[in-house]
Amino acid sequence: MRQRRRTGPEEPSPGEADRGPAADPKSVARTIVLTKLTARARSRQELADALAQRGVPDDVATAVLQRFGEVGLVDDAAFARAWVESRQASRGLSRRALAVELRRKGVDAEIVTDILTSIDDETEYAAATALVTRKLRATRHASPQARWRQLVGVLARRGYSPGVAMRVIGDVLKAEAAASGDEDAAEVPSSLS
Repeated sequence: MRQRRRTGPEEPSPGEADRGPAADPKSVARTIVLTKLTARARSRQELADALAQRGVPDDVATAVLQRFGEVGLVDDAAFARAWVESRQASRGLSRRALAVELRRKGVDAEIVTDILTSIDDETEYAAATALVTRKLRATRHASPQARWRQLVGVLARRGYSPGVAMRVIGDVLKAEAAASGDEDAAEVPSSLS
């Protein structure tokens, strides 16, 4: 049988227990920022949002983020460069999709524009080609029309324009058809042209 513990007048209740002095807001903010940056690079806005969510006063958050920026730990341009390289390599995203992601992360539009100008049409074409090539095997047993639609859908979800998608898919399927000797497999189905 359980006995209930009684609290007498000399013992504070658990909710009223002395928890020591209140934590310094600057220390709390630094700890939050360092913890977030340990997991992965973050934009300044992501860190500001995390601090606000944890109740850090705005003036303290601004001061801490300013200091972290001065020492190079918070740098939206470096974050955006790394983000673009990573996401384009791993997911094959287009410039348009990368711009949307960076803006959602609070990166300044000017930085986004500067970073994305480093991706030329050939680089974007190569990323789309690599993506279609990876997805090609999964479509081998589909009809030509279904295959085209599936591959166009893959590229559209990654932010590629219909023109780029049609060009890339046509080139990849032509190369596949030439290798297999089936030239009809690369033709654009009439419902898509």
